[in-house]
Amino acid sequence: MNKNDLVRMLSSRLSLTQKDSILYLNTLLDIVSEELSEGNNIVLQGFGAFSRWEQTERIGRNPRTGVACPIHSRNSVKFKPGKFLLDRLNGE
Repeated sequence: MNKNDLVRMLSSRLSLTQKDSILYLNTLLDIVSEELSEGNNIVLQGFGAFSRWEQTERIGRNPRTGVACPIHSRNSVKFKPGKFLLDRLNGE
């Protein structure tokens, strides 16, 4: 499923136009991005939690040549699924 598929599903389930659905989805994604960039966690009860974490600097290797090179530290996002999501995925 891609973003367009998700917009179509939102539109049909909520009886909205696709234009409204994409507006709502983009707004949600903007809010999540802003909050994570500010260092805040996002917890959606039963679904899961998004949290920001910093990957530390480390030494990597070029797989073709084997030459060591530094991989700089960067921010990333972790997702921890909630109980209800895990139960649904496992058919419980």
